[in-house]
Amino acid sequence: MKFVDEAYIDVAAGDGGNGCVSFRHEKYKEFGGPNGGDGGRGGHVFAVADPNLNTLVDFRYSRRHEARRGEHDMGSDMFGAAGNDITLKMPVGTIITDAETGEVLYELLTPGEVITIAKGGDGGFGNMRFKSAINRAPRQKTPGWPGEAKKLKLELKVLADVGLLGMPNAGKSTLISAISNARPKIADYPFTTLHPNLGVVRVAPEQSFVVADVPGLIEGASEGAGLGHQFLRHLQRTRLLLHLVDMAPFDDSVDPVAQAKAIVNELKKYDTELYEKPRWLVLNKLDMVPLEEREARVKDFVKRFKYKGPVFEISALTHEGCDALKKAIYRHIKSQQVAEQPDVYVDPRFSGEAAE
Repeated sequence: MKFVDEAYIDVAAGDGGNGCVSFRHEKYKEFGGPNGGDGGRGGHVFAVADPNLNTLVDFRYSRRHEARRGEHDMGSDMFGAAGNDITLKMPVGTIITDAETGEVLYELLTPGEVITIAKGGDGGFGNMRFKSAINRAPRQKTPGWPGEAKKLKLELKVLADVGLLGMPNAGKSTLISAISNARPKIADYPFTTLHPNLGVVRVAPEQSFVVADVPGLIEGASEGAGLGHQFLRHLQRTRLLLHLVDMAPFDDSVDPVAQAKAIVNELKKYDTELYEKPRWLVLNKLDMVPLEEREARVKDFVKRFKYKGPVFEISALTHEGCDALKKAIYRHIKSQQVAEQPDVYVDPRFSGEAAE
């Protein structure tokens, strides 16, 4: 399936049905009075977060979504039927923005969450609504109210705990396949990954986190170069970034330190908040470095890169060091989740101190 993470759509809720002017005509009832009911409500347009979807491709080819209008009243105390609602299924993580003003209207963050993106118009009033003690035979009615119509931009930001950063061929796809059940395309040429891949990493039966692999970044990505700039938004909701570095590049003239600094600069240019997220250094492909040279090469890299955070030495191909990396990531994510939980108020009457 083609991956689409941005789409523009037009939505229109149904107009309300018109009210009518009608009077009762029954034998032996000369003044039956008004019996014109209200028109039906127009159909609403809903959006639901569907966890089974992971792309906006359906909305790329289906732009117009319109609900049915409400039925008009037909007299005899009958109200018009409401128009049928329509529900649009969207991936979890979709941001719905007003395409004309740029205002963010809704975010679908919870599976099964339902929101109303366009409200149907109310039905018009029939003449029975205008009956009073001094107006026994009203001939007033009102038309139905129009439904909301909007031009919307849909933007998908995948929900993942961990995001993988790195140059093309840094080994991100190999790592996500080594630690999860995801099976992205892997090859020995750049830009193998053309869209984000999500994998669930299980540390224990009830301990897991989600990792996202996005296309590799190159210098100038924040201005639109390469493929990765299109998907940097998918890293904005992660709790932790893993910066993968190829420690054994095919070309001896390539400096891993210069490549790593280029990635950091692109992050800073693109989004300051993304740049300030926790970021760990993962030195990959150490299986291709002679054993007697590993320690010196790692120390030289960290010194020249001027990095003071956590450093992990792994080989995604042979799975060396991957288990320790998974456990460290899970502990970090768990600690963040605990820190984000609101403080629970404890009544001092029931605390241990009060009992003493």
